[in-house]
Amino acid sequence: MRRGNLPWRLIVSVVLVVISLVVIIPVKQKIRLGLDLQGGSHILLECVDTPEAPVDSDAVKRVVEIIRNRIDQLGVAEPVIARQGERRVLVQLPGVTDPQRAVEVIGRTALLEFKDENGNTLLTGAHLKNAQVQYDRFGRPVVSIAFDEEGAKLFAQATTLNVGKPIGIYLDDNLISNPVVQEPIMGGEAQITGGFTLEEAQNLAILLRAGALPVKVEVIENRSVEPSLGQDSITHGLRAAVVGALLVVVFMIIYYGWLGVLADLALASFAIFFLAIFISLRATLTLPGIAGFIVTVGMAVDANVLIFERIKEEYRAGKTWRASIEAGFNKAFHTILDSNITTLIAAVMMFYLGSGPVRGLGVTLTLGIICSMFTGIWVTRALVDFFAEWIKFEA
Repeated sequence: MRRGNLPWRLIVSVVLVVISLVVIIPVKQKIRLGLDLQGGSHILLECVDTPEAPVDSDAVKRVVEIIRNRIDQLGVAEPVIARQGERRVLVQLPGVTDPQRAVEVIGRTALLEFKDENGNTLLTGAHLKNAQVQYDRFGRPVVSIAFDEEGAKLFAQATTLNVGKPIGIYLDDNLISNPVVQEPIMGGEAQITGGFTLEEAQNLAILLRAGALPVKVEVIENRSVEPSLGQDSITHGLRAAVVGALLVVVFMIIYYGWLGVLADLALASFAIFFLAIFISLRATLTLPGIAGFIVTVGMAVDANVLIFERIKEEYRAGKTWRASIEAGFNKAFHTILDSNITTLIAAVMMFYLGSGPVRGLGVTLTLGIICSMFTGIWVTRALVDFFAEWIKFEA
């Protein structure tokens, strides 16, 4: 390639760097932090047997899914809901500073029942189609509910038979409302009143929409992770990343000279690409994730070291500088590919088989491997090709 001729690889690399910078800036506002970095709630639940509902494997699976639905409606970003052992469920809620409210929402059985004045169950929440917060004519929060087709028929029958009588509305055997039926209700819709605050009404609506837990659940552990601990972890993690990166940058310049400078430029593009993809996927950064990023920085440099050593060998064997570059990249490619694929397999297994921080490490490793291969094979090649006539190893 002649001097002054801008290679297309370099053009593509620069365009990708610019796009990535647009995606990641401002970084602090766009990265989503996990429980260990921003604080939140850590809750451990255990399913317990009752005469009416013994615990089995299917019941625990349903508990996990119902809790997941409830948390989704709470609006928590990137929660961790994972089964632990045979009967326990781990729940981690980043950013949730009120663990008691979280426990009230995710840990209640939420069995809704309509009973007549003699205590006979007329209808349960199994036929609910929807529940949402509304306001009565006095501006007080109420929970408006709607039944499915079968539930509407049962509700119409129950209200017809109990005109002038109260129908108690119970949640987990606790009476929350006891209205007197004025006339049959045929539309399959009703309101639950009970002097709720807005938050209580919202919690009740979430519980009813997500459905009742199939078994009783007890809270084994409920603790908060302080944001100050998370900030301390971020500070130490970033300090380790910066120091490690600076040492790598200095080493590459000392050992490889101007080629080392190009490797450092490729390393900077690696970090930019990594953050852009990480933010675009709306992934959550955890403390193990920071460790995974630091590891992949080393892997990105490894690719350049392999390439440069191959170029050295070819140049010292008597090939021209251009031919040495071509042969060095071609011969290093398979080594880089093989070493990265084995690590990639391990990272993917971490993501699919792990939970919580282990999955965070799997995500960062996977993204780091992909980005390091791209920068090593593509960006470094673009830089070396363009500056080939200015830099050269000593034979």
